[in-house]
Amino acid sequence: MELVFERGDPARAGAFLIYGSGHLPEPGVPAEVVMALPDETGAVVARPVPVRRVPVGAMVPVLLGDQTGVSASVAFYGAVVRNALHLIARGRLLPGVSPGGVDAWRVGPYDVADVERLRALASAMPAAARAVPVADGRLPDARELVRALYDAVADTMPRTPGASWLTGDPRFADLETTADHTQDAIDLGEWARQVAAGVDVGLRVALRLESRGDPTRLTAVVRLRDLADPIRITDAEALWTGAETGFGERATFEAMVAVRRAAAVWSPLESLLADAEPTGLDLVDADVADLLDGAETRLAEAGVAIEWPDEMSRDLGARVVVHAPGARPDNVATHLRDSPPLPTRWQLLLAGLPLTDTETAAVASLRPIVALRGQSVLVPPDLGRKAREPDLPPFPAFAGFTAAVVGSSEIADTLVETVADGWLGGVVDLVADPEGGPEPLVSPPGLKASLRDYQSRGVRWLNRMTALGFGGCLADDMGLGKTVTLIALHLARAATEPTLVVCPASVLGNWENEITRFAPGTPVRRFHGESRSLVDVEGFVLTTYATMRLDAAALAGVRWGLVVADEAQNVKNRLSDTAKALRAIPAAARVALTGTPVENSLIDLWTLLDWTTPGLLGTASAFRSTWGRAIEVDRDNRVAGRFGALVRPFVLRRRKSDPGIAAELPPKIETDHPVALTDEQAVLYQRVVDEVMAEIRASETPIARRGLVLKLLVALKQVCNHPAHYLRETGTPARSRSEKLQLLDELVSTIAAEGGAVLVFTQYVRMARLLELHFAATGVPTLLLHGGTPVRAREEMVRRFQAGDAPVFLLSLKAAGTGLTLTRADHVVHFDRWWNPAVEAQATDRAHRIGQTKSVQVHRFTAVGTLEERVATLLESKKELADAVLGGGEAALSELSDAELLRLVSLGSRR
Repeated sequence: MELVFERGDPARAGAFLIYGSGHLPEPGVPAEVVMALPDETGAVVARPVPVRRVPVGAMVPVLLGDQTGVSASVAFYGAVVRNALHLIARGRLLPGVSPGGVDAWRVGPYDVADVERLRALASAMPAAARAVPVADGRLPDARELVRALYDAVADTMPRTPGASWLTGDPRFADLETTADHTQDAIDLGEWARQVAAGVDVGLRVALRLESRGDPTRLTAVVRLRDLADPIRITDAEALWTGAETGFGERATFEAMVAVRRAAAVWSPLESLLADAEPTGLDLVDADVADLLDGAETRLAEAGVAIEWPDEMSRDLGARVVVHAPGARPDNVATHLRDSPPLPTRWQLLLAGLPLTDTETAAVASLRPIVALRGQSVLVPPDLGRKAREPDLPPFPAFAGFTAAVVGSSEIADTLVETVADGWLGGVVDLVADPEGGPEPLVSPPGLKASLRDYQSRGVRWLNRMTALGFGGCLADDMGLGKTVTLIALHLARAATEPTLVVCPASVLGNWENEITRFAPGTPVRRFHGESRSLVDVEGFVLTTYATMRLDAAALAGVRWGLVVADEAQNVKNRLSDTAKALRAIPAAARVALTGTPVENSLIDLWTLLDWTTPGLLGTASAFRSTWGRAIEVDRDNRVAGRFGALVRPFVLRRRKSDPGIAAELPPKIETDHPVALTDEQAVLYQRVVDEVMAEIRASETPIARRGLVLKLLVALKQVCNHPAHYLRETGTPARSRSEKLQLLDELVSTIAAEGGAVLVFTQYVRMARLLELHFAATGVPTLLLHGGTPVRAREEMVRRFQAGDAPVFLLSLKAAGTGLTLTRADHVVHFDRWWNPAVEAQATDRAHRIGQTKSVQVHRFTAVGTLEERVATLLESKKELADAVLGGGEAALSELSDAELLRLVSLGSRR
């Protein structure tokens, strides 16, 4: 379907001609029109073409609709109509009389940008959009056709009862086009000309400023601009001398009207009114200063443009400088919190470079134009005042630092560039690039691990920030190695004071294992359980949030070199007892570890940073009024950008998808998570061992013994999962009864917050159902697939998971270990261990397979001090033997002697 616009008199009588194949919108009248179109050979010939003539008003909604797949002519007229409506919405609408003597609206007046846009549209007009020849056989002028369509839209769309009220004439609200050649029509034409004159149709004044000999003196040359074509402009002198300007017969009259209007805005122009032929005036310093002090803006709003000399610089500016005298203190953060306010002043700049004292003195003179660095520079009065009176009220020290970090501060309700000098400027430069810096990337002594580059950069950043006393929040995605990074930081600091790690109970074992593995020889102890001590502490001390809350006073009595809050989202509520206890523990430096620094609102981030770096974000109430409301309620992107600049140096956020990190990651990251049994689980575990081992010893046949061994192993694994699993309870399982469930909860929470997805494998359908009940109670969507799932339902679950309907897919190992492709998952959890490594690997490969574009993190849960831990150790340390002995799973263990079996299942240390 192609489209041509046909002009009419008045403009609203114009219509669109639709021709060619395609959907023809109604209403429309069939007709036949001669068009210049290519024939079969490609030659353009004029021939009758059947069309449908559609009024402008009916076609506008069609052209504003979906433009997908339309022809070039339809797309073109859609763009023209949109631009016409944009002009009308800006008030570019004038009443008038058509050549036939009929009331007509038209677009106007145009400004320069409007004309340039019109010309750009005209130059893009496809031939099919102007295929109807004009009277002499030529195709219509593209600009005239675009302007005619503008007027047709303007003469159609505003015709409502409101238009009658606006003009005081009912004819401008009526779509009828009956011409009226009576005295009323003559009066209407004169009225329309008066209305047009009231919006400054005709000529408009512009002023070109010139320096004639003296670079510090200016002359204003009067120029005139044609509003019908704002690109047409000439000096007023050409008009008075009778030169050809193309402005029309009324040009001299309209020029004087334009000068009179400009003089009403800016009084120095009043002297032009005394001249019969005003061409210009010499400006004194006060005139130039007035232009620079707001008069130029007022003139521009009235349509009077000012053209300054090209050789005259307007690059003078000012910024705020926070001055930090003396040498840099050892602990910068403490100094900023405790020191008196810092002196602050204005600093003037030319093209971004600071002025010298001599240059500043020149700007401080009362001249609006000064010579600086070989050029004439304009000096707005406010910059002259800043040069004469540079001192500002002192900034509170921490506020001065944060303003320099952000790069701006608010002075008299205006954002002004802000920097720091002296040692404070050096500190700002140090923290400005979290992953860069002058320090080389080195592996700290004593670390038995090869850090990836991004981990080394993280250690360097943390070491720098903690050395300055600031602390920081390491907010890497799960699986990027926050634990090993903090172990490396402890070694890099080489401090004599110990490091306290506060973490959920479910990851205590993981911390202990990682420290032993990556920093062998570094002392590590748990401050947890009944027998806990802080006597002669060194190296690492590990405790839980619950224990810290109970023993905050004892922990506060130790001189800690570093306190680490792992899974720091646990203290996002600043008013909780846990958060208060954490704040009560003094330390030389503090680091928060979390993959989700903001879970619900920005106050979460305030809570973390107010702990790691007190004073950075002010009080909670000040934070809400300064940042929180503007970002979260008002959605102010400018404020959000400034806030991002402030917190970026103190929060290192890396994602697995980041280009610089993705290339460093292996396709599969495997992590073993040792978890302790709860007291209830330990009692159940020991009871099962005692009772079933007694039955095994009393068994009379090998078959009966094998059956009892399998009963023992299955029961103990169920106890390790959750007491409700072993006891066959059907209600929602309590989180507090199993650290495996607690750890899964924390992992799922972080994975969901990062937008990830997880497969959770268990050998037992009953355990999967308990997990389903648990997540339903916490509001986490899940899917559950097991051996009894019908094929069609199974396929639908896979589709829903891949589509993102649920972040958690619960799977029984036997039913889902093979035959599924679940590449949306970037995490796999083995809630309980299957003792055939190949089976676990097959299950993992549901996510880690061809088609997966992300690294997959595999989490294996193992209950400490139980048969799970001992079999896992066997699998890890003697893989060849394990493959031979345990290839059949639990059945292979049934051949162990009673003594060997007892050593395997006995309850050992739960730490």
